Amino acid sequence: MDRANGVQSGDELFMLFGAFLARLRDAAVGAMSRASQRLLQGVVAFSVLALLLWISAFLYGSFYFSYMPLAAYSTPVYYYYRSDCDSPNSFMCSYPVANVSLMKNNKPVLTFGQAYQMTLQLDMPESETNQELGMFMIRTTCFARDGAQVVMSARASMLRYKSNLLRTLSTLLFFPMLMSGAAEQKQVLAVELFSDYTDDPYSPSATALIEILSSKVQIYSSHLYIHARFSGVSFRSKTKRSGRGFPWKLFPFSRYFLFNFPLLSAVVGMSSNLIFLCVLVVFSYMRLLLGRPVRAQINTAGRLGNGGNHDTPT
Repeated sequence: MDRANGVQSGDELFMLFGAFLARLRDAAVGAMSRASQRLLQGVVAFSVLALLLWISAFLYGSFYFSYMPLAAYSTPVYYYYRSDCDSPNSFMCSYPVANVSLMKNNKPVLTFGQAYQMTLQLDMPESETNQELGMFMIRTTCFARDGAQVVMSARASMLRYKSNLLRTLSTLLFFPMLMSGAAEQKQVLAVELFSDYTDDPYSPSATALIEILSSKVQIYSSHLYIHARFSGVSFRSKTKRSGRGFPWKLFPFSRYFLFNFPLLSAVVGMSSNLIFLCVLVVFSYMRLLLGRPVRAQINTAGRLGNGGNHDTPT
């Protein structure tokens, strides 16, 4: 009797231990299933977020490079003149003239509605000829592709005055560098051709004709610099050229903000795009989830209707 009771107690303990192991196994399998499901959901959410972030950056970059004009542009200026005439007073018988293209990769450098500052830089030797030359005029004319004149300006410039004593002292002081070629006896003149130039959208500028109105001027080299003027004040400008008026609304504050605060503008732009895309994805997902019960009810109703039609005798 006692032996039978002992055997029965052992069987009960074995069954209890087996049930405990089964429950532990089910709990482990459930935990692993939930963990794998959470991991899969995390990977999907991270992938979707990374995709939305990349799309936001792409949209902002596309907008930035299409909306922002070229901030700075420079090109060398090469002058030509006539020297085939008999002139006892001057070697050149025409003014130095340069034809500068305002196109880059067959696209205009100037953006419509954007104000620009054009500056001509002249590297001129401090020769006796340039010192005796005094003031000279620089005339700049912009032409459209069809050859029509768009705008013209004239500016005066001259070398900065230096007395003979100052030139002698400067030569003695910089004598080693002058002899080695590390320094030159020259002056760099920056002449502002246009301070606030806005291109005409009806006839955009394609070339600029730069003419120095002096046949005795001596120049080492020359460069044309074009800088976009970004300001924080909005204004309205109207161009009336070729007998036509074109009201052009310009809001430079956005370009001013994008140019002067690129990191902040990138954060704001990408965040706006990301929020919009996230809202769009959430609404699409909610519509998909809400549409499943409706489709299930429709399918159930359809099956019930079909079953009722088969049961009806004919």
